[in-house]
Amino acid sequence: MRPALFTFDIFGTVIDWRRGLMDAAHAHGASMDDATFDRVIDAQGKAEKGPFRPYAEIVAESLVDVLGMKPGAARAIGDAAGEWPLYPDSRDAIRRLMAIARCVATTNSDRAHREQVEAQLGFRMSEWICTEDLGIYKPDIRVWRQAAERLGARPGSHWWHVSAYGDYDLETAQRMGLTCVYVERPHNRPGPADITLRDLEQLADIAERLTRL
Repeated sequence: MRPALFTFDIFGTVIDWRRGLMDAAHAHGASMDDATFDRVIDAQGKAEKGPFRPYAEIVAESLVDVLGMKPGAARAIGDAAGEWPLYPDSRDAIRRLMAIARCVATTNSDRAHREQVEAQLGFRMSEWICTEDLGIYKPDIRVWRQAAERLGARPGSHWWHVSAYGDYDLETAQRMGLTCVYVERPHNRPGPADITLRDLEQLADIAERLTRL
């Protein structure tokens, strides 16, 4: 079915959060390998299941707890999470997709991160639905239900949810009846997928072909 709405995980799918977090930690004198990165994001996921706190605060806490980083340095990294680098294909692909349908961020992040991410993109996404607005974190199904309400969107196969993560996104998107688009980023956690892609440029190619049918 031709897509009528795209929703995107941001950190890990649009943003290369592993590279960004590793580089930021290194700049503050801490080392982080792949296994340590997984420990950091798993600590974040655990914290996100507790009482609501802003994402920048959760990032900071994970760096203090896992890496022993000083709180001030850790908080600076969390505050600037939206400055972590885009994947090389993200900007042009999302621009192409926005010519087809709304492109909406559904993201475990803060409002301030929107400005940072969109400064890198060079344009505004159709909407930015973040945990600071909702008071809950993915994979809570209420994130998608509230997104549907805010967007005036009916769940179904015309709504494509795009993510590199089964645990944060695709398992819940499948429960909602959405088309699940799994992007095989260098760091990923596979989940249910109706479409599996190497990057967002391939998604744009597919969507453009469907619009010509």
